[in-house]
Amino acid sequence: MKIKISADLLDGMVLALLAQKDYYGYALTQNMQAAIAISESTMYPVLRRLQKDGFLTTYDQPYQGRNRRYYQITDKGIEHLQDVKKMWESYKLSLDQIFFGGKGGNMNG
Repeated sequence: MKIKISADLLDGMVLALLAQKDYYGYALTQNMQAAIAISESTMYPVLRRLQKDGFLTTYDQPYQGRNRRYYQITDKGIEHLQDVKKMWESYKLSLDQIFFGGKGGNMNG
């Protein structure tokens, strides 16, 4: 069973990776796949939307005779990432209280 990821959370995950370093599309997808099941066909529309919203920008770098398009988080993207992190923390605490009966996943009650 897979838990569905909201668009906000997906955006936050992409921005969190890009806050660490710039990635080209395939490498970014591979890093996302280490955490969740996501396809390239899902990732590229997310990247386009984030770019359209001003949360990331792109630049090209030559690699083995071709260009790779790298994605880079913007200042606006960093601000949005902070907002998503705050929303996630609140959401996670709420779920932990339901699943585990208290803050921090303490299952002993």
